[in-house]
Amino acid sequence: MKGALSMGTSDKNKEGRVLSGVHFMLGNYACVEGALAAGCNFFAGYPITPANEISERMSRRLPVLGGHFLQGEDELCSIYAISGASLAGAKAMTATASAGYNYMQEGIGYAIAVEAPIVIVDVQRCRGENFATQADVMQMRWGVSGDHEMIVLAPSSVQELFDYTVRAFNLAEEYRTPVVVMSETTIALMRERLSIPALSEIPIVHRKKTTSSPEEFMPFKADPFGVPDFAELGEGYHTIYSLNPHDESGSIDWDPDVFEKLYKRITGKIWENRHVISTTQEFGMGDADIALIAYGSEVRPCLDAMDLARDKGIKVGVLKLDAVWPVPEEAIREVAKNVGVVISVEMNMGKYAREIERVCGGLCKTIRATRNRGLIHSPQEILAAIEEVRA
Repeated sequence: MKGALSMGTSDKNKEGRVLSGVHFMLGNYACVEGALAAGCNFFAGYPITPANEISERMSRRLPVLGGHFLQGEDELCSIYAISGASLAGAKAMTATASAGYNYMQEGIGYAIAVEAPIVIVDVQRCRGENFATQADVMQMRWGVSGDHEMIVLAPSSVQELFDYTVRAFNLAEEYRTPVVVMSETTIALMRERLSIPALSEIPIVHRKKTTSSPEEFMPFKADPFGVPDFAELGEGYHTIYSLNPHDESGSIDWDPDVFEKLYKRITGKIWENRHVISTTQEFGMGDADIALIAYGSEVRPCLDAMDLARDKGIKVGVLKLDAVWPVPEEAIREVAKNVGVVISVEMNMGKYAREIERVCGGLCKTIRATRNRGLIHSPQEILAAIEEVRA
Protein backbone atom coordinates (compact mmCIF):
# COMPACT_ATOMS: atom_id res chain seq x y z
CA MET A 1 0.00 0.00 0.00
CA LYS A 2 2.70 2.45 0.95
CA GLY A 3 4.58 1.86 -2.25
CA ALA A 4 1.45 2.16 -4.37
CA LEU A 5 0.32 5.48 -2.91
CA SER A 6 3.08 7.46 -1.26
CA MET A 7 1.72 10.12 1.07
CA GLY A 8 5.05 11.86 1.51
CA THR A 9 6.19 15.05 -0.16
CA SER A 10 9.65 15.35 -1.64
CA ASP A 11 12.02 17.89 -0.09
CA LYS A 12 12.28 19.77 -3.37
CA ASN A 13 8.55 20.46 -3.29
CA LYS A 14 8.25 21.59 0.32
CA GLU A 15 9.08 25.24 -0.30
CA GLY A 16 6.78 25.24 -3.33
CA ARG A 17 3.87 24.58 -1.03
CA VAL A 18 3.92 28.17 0.22
CA LEU A 19 3.38 31.19 -2.02
CA SER A 20 5.02 33.45 0.54
CA GLY A 21 4.47 37.18 0.21
CA VAL A 22 1.53 39.55 -0.08
CA HIS A 23 -1.35 38.61 -2.38
CA PHE A 24 -4.79 39.84 -3.40
CA MET A 25 -6.55 36.50 -3.25
CA LEU A 26 -9.96 34.84 -3.36
CA GLY A 27 -11.04 33.37 -0.03
CA ASN A 28 -11.42 29.84 -1.40
CA TYR A 29 -7.91 30.05 -2.85
CA ALA A 30 -6.55 31.27 0.49
CA CYS A 31 -8.05 28.19 2.10
CA VAL A 32 -6.19 25.98 -0.39
CA GLU A 33 -2.92 27.77 0.26
CA GLY A 34 -3.39 27.36 4.00
CA ALA A 35 -3.96 23.64 3.55
CA LEU A 36 -0.85 23.25 1.41
CA ALA A 37 1.22 25.25 3.88
CA ALA A 38 0.05 22.91 6.64
CA GLY A 39 1.22 19.88 4.64
CA CYS A 40 -2.01 18.71 3.01
CA ASN A 41 -1.09 16.01 0.51
CA PHE A 42 -4.47 14.41 -0.25
CA PHE A 43 -7.72 16.05 -1.26
CA ALA A 44 -11.02 14.48 -2.27
CA GLY A 45 -14.10 16.46 -3.14
CA TYR A 46 -17.32 16.55 -5.13
CA PRO A 47 -18.31 19.67 -7.09
CA ILE A 48 -20.68 22.08 -5.36
CA THR A 49 -20.96 25.85 -5.34
CA PRO A 50 -19.75 28.02 -3.69
CA ALA A 51 -16.85 25.70 -2.75
CA ASN A 52 -15.79 24.73 -6.28
CA GLU A 53 -12.79 27.03 -6.40
CA ILE A 54 -11.21 24.98 -3.60
CA SER A 55 -11.38 21.75 -5.61
CA GLU A 56 -10.37 23.52 -8.79
CA ARG A 57 -7.23 25.04 -7.27
CA MET A 58 -6.37 21.84 -5.41
CA SER A 59 -6.58 19.89 -8.67
CA ARG A 60 -3.87 22.12 -10.13
CA ARG A 61 -1.65 22.80 -7.12
CA LEU A 62 -1.61 19.49 -5.28
CA PRO A 63 -0.25 17.10 -7.97
CA VAL A 64 2.60 19.50 -8.76
CA LEU A 65 3.64 19.31 -5.11
CA GLY A 66 3.63 15.52 -5.02
CA GLY A 67 0.16 15.15 -3.50
CA HIS A 68 -2.96 13.39 -4.72
CA PHE A 69 -6.28 14.83 -5.89
CA LEU A 70 -9.46 12.76 -6.20
CA GLN A 71 -12.79 13.97 -7.52
CA GLY A 72 -15.23 11.68 -5.77
CA GLU A 73 -18.49 10.56 -7.31
CA ASP A 74 -20.30 12.05 -4.32
CA GLU A 75 -19.77 13.47 -0.84
CA LEU A 76 -19.73 10.07 0.88
CA CYS A 77 -16.93 8.93 -1.39
CA SER A 78 -15.01 12.10 -0.59
CA ILE A 79 -15.32 11.92 3.20
CA TYR A 80 -14.41 8.23 3.34
CA ALA A 81 -11.57 8.74 0.89
CA ILE A 82 -9.92 11.35 3.08
CA SER A 83 -10.47 9.22 6.19
CA GLY A 84 -8.77 6.25 4.51
CA ALA A 85 -5.94 8.44 3.26
CA SER A 86 -5.50 9.87 6.75
CA LEU A 87 -5.24 6.40 8.26
CA ALA A 88 -2.56 5.69 5.66
CA GLY A 89 -0.62 8.69 6.94
CA ALA A 90 -1.84 11.55 4.74
CA LYS A 91 -2.80 15.02 5.80
CA ALA A 92 -6.18 15.00 4.11
CA MET A 93 -8.95 17.50 3.41
CA THR A 94 -12.28 17.84 1.67
CA ALA A 95 -14.42 20.87 0.88
CA THR A 96 -18.15 21.15 0.35
CA ALA A 97 -21.11 23.45 0.86
CA SER A 98 -24.13 23.12 3.10
CA ALA A 99 -26.14 20.59 1.07
CA GLY A 100 -23.03 18.46 0.55
CA TYR A 101 -22.16 18.68 4.22
CA ASN A 102 -25.47 16.96 4.95
CA TYR A 103 -24.30 13.87 3.09
CA MET A 104 -20.98 13.66 4.93
CA GLN A 105 -22.34 13.09 8.43
CA GLU A 106 -21.96 9.30 8.38
CA GLY A 107 -18.33 9.58 7.28
CA ILE A 108 -17.54 12.27 9.84
CA GLY A 109 -18.93 9.99 12.53
CA TYR A 110 -16.64 7.23 11.31
CA ALA A 111 -13.60 9.51 11.41
CA ILE A 112 -14.44 10.53 14.98
CA ALA A 113 -14.76 6.90 16.08
CA VAL A 114 -11.49 5.74 14.52
CA GLU A 115 -9.72 8.99 15.43
CA ALA A 116 -8.70 9.86 11.89
CA PRO A 117 -7.34 13.42 11.64
CA ILE A 118 -9.07 15.14 8.71
CA VAL A 119 -10.08 18.67 7.77
CA ILE A 120 -13.49 19.55 6.32
CA VAL A 121 -14.26 22.96 4.84
CA ASP A 122 -17.97 23.80 4.77
CA VAL A 123 -18.70 26.90 2.69
CA GLN A 124 -22.15 27.66 4.05
CA ARG A 125 -24.89 28.77 1.68
CA CYS A 126 -28.64 29.29 1.90
CA ARG A 127 -30.75 26.28 1.02
CA GLY A 128 -30.28 25.69 -2.69
CA GLU A 129 -28.83 29.15 -3.37
CA ASN A 130 -25.40 30.74 -3.15
CA PHE A 131 -26.32 33.41 -0.64
CA ALA A 132 -24.59 33.89 2.68
CA THR A 133 -25.70 32.16 5.87
CA GLN A 134 -24.45 30.68 9.12
CA ALA A 135 -27.31 28.19 9.34
CA ASP A 136 -25.06 25.11 9.54
CA VAL A 137 -23.60 26.06 12.91
CA MET A 138 -25.63 23.52 14.89
CA GLN A 139 -25.25 20.74 12.35
CA MET A 140 -21.49 21.17 12.55
CA ARG A 141 -21.72 20.26 16.23
CA TRP A 142 -24.66 17.87 16.45
CA GLY A 143 -25.08 16.36 12.97
CA VAL A 144 -23.19 13.16 13.76
CA SER A 145 -24.90 10.35 15.66
CA GLY A 146 -23.61 9.21 19.03
CA ASP A 147 -21.61 10.98 21.71
CA HIS A 148 -18.88 13.17 20.28
CA GLU A 149 -17.24 16.58 20.41
CA MET A 150 -16.36 18.73 17.42
CA ILE A 151 -13.73 21.35 16.73
CA VAL A 152 -15.15 24.08 14.47
CA LEU A 153 -13.11 27.16 13.56
CA ALA A 154 -14.83 30.33 12.31
CA PRO A 155 -12.67 32.59 10.11
CA SER A 156 -13.95 36.08 9.34
CA SER A 157 -11.62 37.19 6.53
CA VAL A 158 -9.52 35.92 3.65
CA GLN A 159 -6.44 36.14 5.88
CA GLU A 160 -8.14 34.02 8.52
CA LEU A 161 -9.23 31.48 5.91
CA PHE A 162 -5.52 30.87 5.36
CA ASP A 163 -4.52 31.05 9.03
CA TYR A 164 -7.39 28.98 10.37
CA THR A 165 -6.97 26.27 7.75
CA VAL A 166 -3.37 25.87 8.88
CA ARG A 167 -4.63 25.72 12.46
CA ALA A 168 -7.32 23.20 11.52
CA PHE A 169 -4.69 20.77 10.26
CA ASN A 170 -2.58 21.30 13.37
CA LEU A 171 -5.54 20.65 15.69
CA ALA A 172 -6.59 17.60 13.66
CA GLU A 173 -3.09 16.19 13.96
CA GLU A 174 -2.72 17.01 17.66
CA TYR A 175 -6.07 15.58 18.76
CA ARG A 176 -6.58 12.98 16.01
CA THR A 177 -10.06 14.16 15.15
CA PRO A 178 -11.99 15.80 12.33
CA VAL A 179 -11.79 19.60 12.34
CA VAL A 180 -14.27 21.78 10.47
CA VAL A 181 -13.41 25.15 8.94
CA MET A 182 -16.69 27.05 8.99
CA SER A 183 -16.49 29.14 5.85
CA GLU A 184 -19.29 31.16 4.27
CA THR A 185 -20.21 32.39 0.81
CA THR A 186 -19.38 35.89 2.07
CA ILE A 187 -15.67 35.35 2.64
CA ALA A 188 -15.16 32.37 0.32
CA LEU A 189 -15.92 34.45 -2.79
CA MET A 190 -14.33 37.66 -1.52
CA ARG A 191 -10.92 38.91 -2.60
CA GLU A 192 -8.76 40.56 0.05
CA ARG A 193 -5.18 41.20 0.98
CA LEU A 194 -3.47 38.02 2.13
CA SER A 195 -0.05 37.88 3.72
CA ILE A 196 1.57 34.43 3.58
CA PRO A 197 4.70 33.94 5.68
CA ALA A 198 7.65 31.79 4.70
CA LEU A 199 7.24 28.08 5.38
CA SER A 200 9.83 28.25 8.17
CA GLU A 201 7.61 30.76 10.01
CA ILE A 202 4.45 28.63 9.91
CA PRO A 203 4.02 26.32 12.92
CA ILE A 204 3.27 22.79 11.78
CA VAL A 205 2.04 19.92 13.97
CA HIS A 206 2.35 16.23 13.09
CA ARG A 207 0.53 13.37 14.78
CA LYS A 208 2.60 11.40 17.24
CA LYS A 209 3.69 8.09 15.74
CA THR A 210 4.18 4.96 17.75
CA THR A 211 7.56 3.59 18.68
CA SER A 212 6.04 0.21 19.58
CA SER A 213 6.43 -2.88 17.45
CA PRO A 214 3.40 -4.22 15.56
CA GLU A 215 3.13 -7.00 18.16
CA GLU A 216 3.05 -4.55 21.09
CA PHE A 217 1.06 -1.73 19.51
CA MET A 218 -2.32 -0.81 21.05
CA PRO A 219 -3.90 1.62 18.57
CA PHE A 220 -6.51 3.05 20.92
CA LYS A 221 -4.62 3.11 24.18
CA ALA A 222 -4.11 6.50 25.79
CA ASP A 223 -4.52 8.42 29.04
CA PRO A 224 -8.14 9.07 30.13
CA PHE A 225 -8.36 12.27 28.05
CA GLY A 226 -5.35 11.56 25.86
CA VAL A 227 -4.62 10.91 22.22
CA PRO A 228 -3.30 7.49 21.13
CA ASP A 229 -0.10 7.10 19.15
CA PHE A 230 -0.52 6.50 15.44
CA ALA A 231 0.67 3.81 13.06
CA GLU A 232 0.12 4.06 9.32
CA LEU A 233 -1.83 1.46 7.40
CA GLY A 234 0.53 -0.54 5.25
CA GLU A 235 3.38 -0.39 7.77
CA GLY A 236 2.71 -3.83 9.24
CA TYR A 237 0.34 -2.66 11.98
CA HIS A 238 -2.82 -4.64 11.39
CA THR A 239 -5.41 -2.44 13.07
CA ILE A 240 -9.16 -2.76 12.73
CA TYR A 241 -10.63 0.72 12.23
CA SER A 242 -14.29 0.18 13.02
CA LEU A 243 -17.16 2.51 13.82
CA ASN A 244 -18.30 -0.08 16.35
CA PRO A 245 -17.27 0.15 20.00
CA HIS A 246 -13.76 -1.23 20.28
CA ASP A 247 -11.18 -1.87 22.94
CA GLU A 248 -7.64 -0.53 23.09
CA SER A 249 -6.43 -3.13 20.60
CA GLY A 250 -9.10 -2.15 18.07
CA SER A 251 -11.11 -5.34 18.52
CA ILE A 252 -14.86 -4.83 18.46
CA ASP A 253 -16.08 -5.05 22.03
CA TRP A 254 -19.66 -4.51 23.18
CA ASP A 255 -18.81 -4.32 26.87
CA PRO A 256 -20.57 -1.22 28.32
CA ASP A 257 -17.57 -0.38 30.49
CA VAL A 258 -15.23 -0.49 27.48
CA PHE A 259 -17.64 1.61 25.42
CA GLU A 260 -17.99 4.23 28.15
CA LYS A 261 -14.24 4.47 28.70
CA LEU A 262 -13.60 4.89 24.98
CA TYR A 263 -16.11 7.68 24.45
CA LYS A 264 -15.21 9.52 27.62
CA ARG A 265 -11.69 9.71 26.23
CA ILE A 266 -12.71 10.61 22.66
CA THR A 267 -14.93 13.45 23.87
CA GLY A 268 -12.68 14.41 26.78
CA LYS A 269 -9.56 14.91 24.67
CA ILE A 270 -11.36 17.85 23.04
CA TRP A 271 -13.58 19.21 25.82
CA GLU A 272 -10.85 19.18 28.45
CA ASN A 273 -8.64 21.20 26.10
CA ARG A 274 -11.30 23.74 25.08
CA HIS A 275 -9.33 26.60 26.67
CA VAL A 276 -6.55 26.00 24.15
CA ILE A 277 -8.78 25.16 21.19
CA SER A 278 -11.58 27.72 21.44
CA THR A 279 -9.76 31.02 21.52
CA THR A 280 -11.49 34.40 21.45
CA GLN A 281 -10.53 37.99 20.74
CA GLU A 282 -11.82 41.09 22.50
CA PHE A 283 -12.27 44.55 20.99
CA GLY A 284 -13.21 47.52 23.14
CA MET A 285 -14.27 45.34 26.04
CA GLY A 286 -12.27 47.19 28.71
CA ASP A 287 -15.05 49.68 29.50
CA ALA A 288 -17.97 48.20 27.57
CA ASP A 289 -21.53 48.26 28.89
CA ILE A 290 -22.84 46.32 25.88
CA ALA A 291 -21.10 43.35 24.26
CA LEU A 292 -21.65 42.08 20.74
CA ILE A 293 -20.78 38.39 20.41
CA ALA A 294 -20.22 37.14 16.88
CA TYR A 295 -18.29 34.69 14.74
CA GLY A 296 -17.31 34.41 11.09
CA SER A 297 -18.12 37.23 8.70
CA GLU A 298 -20.61 38.79 11.14
CA VAL A 299 -17.64 40.00 13.20
CA ARG A 300 -16.91 42.56 10.50
CA PRO A 301 -20.09 44.67 10.75
CA CYS A 302 -19.98 44.25 14.54
CA LEU A 303 -16.63 46.03 14.67
CA ASP A 304 -17.99 48.84 12.49
CA ALA A 305 -21.14 49.06 14.63
CA MET A 306 -18.95 49.29 17.74
CA ASP A 307 -17.19 52.33 16.27
CA LEU A 308 -20.49 53.94 15.28
CA ALA A 309 -21.91 53.37 18.76
CA ARG A 310 -18.85 54.80 20.48
CA ASP A 311 -19.12 57.88 18.29
CA LYS A 312 -22.54 58.32 19.90
CA GLY A 313 -21.14 57.83 23.40
CA ILE A 314 -22.38 54.24 23.79
CA LYS A 315 -19.74 51.95 25.25
CA VAL A 316 -19.86 48.84 23.09
CA GLY A 317 -17.33 46.03 22.78
CA VAL A 318 -17.04 42.94 20.61
CA LEU A 319 -16.18 39.37 21.59
CA LYS A 320 -15.00 37.50 18.50
CA LEU A 321 -15.24 33.71 18.66
CA ASP A 322 -12.32 32.15 16.76
CA ALA A 323 -13.90 28.74 17.34
CA VAL A 324 -17.57 28.09 18.03
CA TRP A 325 -17.17 24.47 19.10
CA PRO A 326 -16.26 23.58 21.78
CA VAL A 327 -18.13 26.55 23.21
CA PRO A 328 -15.69 29.03 24.80
CA GLU A 329 -17.87 29.12 27.90
CA GLU A 330 -15.42 30.77 30.24
CA ALA A 331 -14.72 33.68 27.88
CA ILE A 332 -18.43 34.28 27.24
CA ARG A 333 -19.26 34.04 30.94
CA GLU A 334 -16.51 36.51 31.85
CA VAL A 335 -17.94 39.02 29.39
CA ALA A 336 -21.45 38.50 30.76
CA LYS A 337 -20.22 39.29 34.28
CA ASN A 338 -18.90 42.67 33.21
CA VAL A 339 -21.59 44.12 30.94
CA GLY A 340 -25.27 44.90 31.24
CA VAL A 341 -26.30 43.46 27.88
CA VAL A 342 -24.99 40.80 25.48
CA ILE A 343 -26.23 40.93 21.90
CA SER A 344 -25.82 37.75 19.84
CA VAL A 345 -25.23 38.57 16.18
CA GLU A 346 -25.47 35.78 13.62
CA MET A 347 -26.70 35.04 10.14
CA ASN A 348 -29.49 32.59 10.88
CA MET A 349 -32.81 32.57 12.69
CA GLY A 350 -31.08 32.31 16.06
CA LYS A 351 -29.08 29.13 16.67
CA TYR A 352 -25.78 29.75 18.41
CA ALA A 353 -27.58 32.54 20.27
CA ARG A 354 -29.09 29.79 22.41
CA GLU A 355 -25.61 28.69 23.48
CA ILE A 356 -24.65 32.25 24.34
CA GLU A 357 -27.84 32.71 26.35
CA ARG A 358 -27.26 29.42 28.14
CA VAL A 359 -23.74 30.39 29.15
CA CYS A 360 -24.70 33.91 30.20
CA GLY A 361 -27.23 32.24 32.51
CA GLY A 362 -28.86 35.33 34.01
CA LEU A 363 -25.58 37.19 34.53
CA CYS A 364 -26.80 39.93 32.21
CA LYS A 365 -29.59 40.75 29.79
CA THR A 366 -29.36 38.90 26.44
CA ILE A 367 -30.94 39.85 23.15
CA ARG A 368 -30.56 38.68 19.55
CA ALA A 369 -29.72 40.38 16.29
CA THR A 370 -30.31 37.34 14.10
CA ARG A 371 -31.70 36.87 10.62
CA ASN A 372 -31.38 34.58 7.59
CA ARG A 373 -31.79 36.73 4.48
CA GLY A 374 -28.69 35.72 2.51
CA LEU A 375 -26.76 38.81 3.63
CA ILE A 376 -24.59 39.75 6.55
CA HIS A 377 -25.90 42.49 8.82
CA SER A 378 -24.99 46.06 7.98
CA PRO A 379 -23.29 48.06 10.75
CA GLN A 380 -26.35 50.32 10.83
CA GLU A 381 -28.66 47.37 11.51
CA ILE A 382 -26.53 46.27 14.43
CA LEU A 383 -26.34 49.86 15.66
CA ALA A 384 -30.15 49.98 15.60
CA ALA A 385 -30.24 46.89 17.85
CA ILE A 386 -27.78 48.59 20.22
CA GLU A 387 -29.83 51.78 20.33
CA GLU A 388 -33.01 49.81 20.95
CA VAL A 389 -31.39 48.33 24.06
CA ARG A 390 -30.51 51.82 25.22
CA ALA A 391 -33.99 53.21 24.61
